[in-house]
Amino acid sequence: MEVTTRTVDTDRLSVFLYECGPSDGIPVVLIHGNLATGRFFEPTMRAAPAGYRMLAPDMRGFGRTERRPLDATRGLKEWADDTRAVVRALGIDAPVHLAGWSTGGAAIAEYAIATPDEVASLTFIDPVSPFGFGGTKDVNGTPTSPDYAGSGAAAGNPEFAQRLADGDRSTDSDVSPLNVMRNFYWSPGFSMEPEWEQVLLSEVLLSEVGPTGYPGDVTSSANWPGAGPGAWGVLNALSGKHCNWSAIADIEPKPPVLWTHGENDLVVADASPWDLGTLGQMGLVPDWPGTEVHPPQPMVSQIRAVLDQYSATGGEVSTKMFAGSGHGPLIDAAAEWQSVFFDFLAGSSRESTQSR
Repeated sequence: MEVTTRTVDTDRLSVFLYECGPSDGIPVVLIHGNLATGRFFEPTMRAAPAGYRMLAPDMRGFGRTERRPLDATRGLKEWADDTRAVVRALGIDAPVHLAGWSTGGAAIAEYAIATPDEVASLTFIDPVSPFGFGGTKDVNGTPTSPDYAGSGAAAGNPEFAQRLADGDRSTDSDVSPLNVMRNFYWSPGFSMEPEWEQVLLSEVLLSEVGPTGYPGDVTSSANWPGAGPGAWGVLNALSGKHCNWSAIADIEPKPPVLWTHGENDLVVADASPWDLGTLGQMGLVPDWPGTEVHPPQPMVSQIRAVLDQYSATGGEVSTKMFAGSGHGPLIDAAAEWQSVFFDFLAGSSRESTQSR
């Protein structure tokens, strides 16, 4: 299907939107992750079967959507509310299928927690843990310190942020945006058409950089490593201090859930190299206080535990792990991922029609 773009004015902000399919089709809303845009879903949208209305907005702080500060103290509720505002501005009153990649996974969970009756299904694509990224140490989301030190913008790489702000397209540093995309978005060794790779790099470079965007502001801490999450920006919104979507297990009604995850994901993992607990354990961050105080966060185990609770309380959960895939199976395992996703949507759409 042909993908078109436009700006949608909502009661919260003006949102840049990718869309395809009939205006009266079954609505499917695709929420991208950190350091990405709705365009990352373009291959998925083009592959959609007839009858679906595919919608992929650029989220607050990214792409071509109106610049507004991201209040990190609300976690990803800001993104959830922005998404709901788009749905309502488009006049959609039927339950929507929601798919969220990485950071977008927390956003769709918050959408469902607030208005579960407005959700037809949830697809999590390598989502951030239900207890955020950083600052927790077991499957129950116990904080490593009262102020969640070592998470949020405190864990950001200053050189990467500067290169992002400079629009760096080089490969002369491990933290050049292009190298980060190649080495962490996808599985090692995955290659794509150079022209498409440059398109996606351009989308990454549209990210808002600064204290209210990426990475956000930082606060000092008496706890290791000496800094903690602030109140603004996307990395702080992802901190375990502010991001907690474990309440998904308690919602009613419970839409069917699909959890897809790349087995080689280096971003959302049980010992992610982006987690300061992992880096401290490796000796790359000095004065690490040890596994009793600040171990690597068991992110995948936390996801599994919360979704097991969702299932135990009556929810339907399907899981698919993609061998050889990294953080973005929607790209590096596209054909297989699309088949799983659209089969799930077809079954969920029939169920939604019968039960609502």
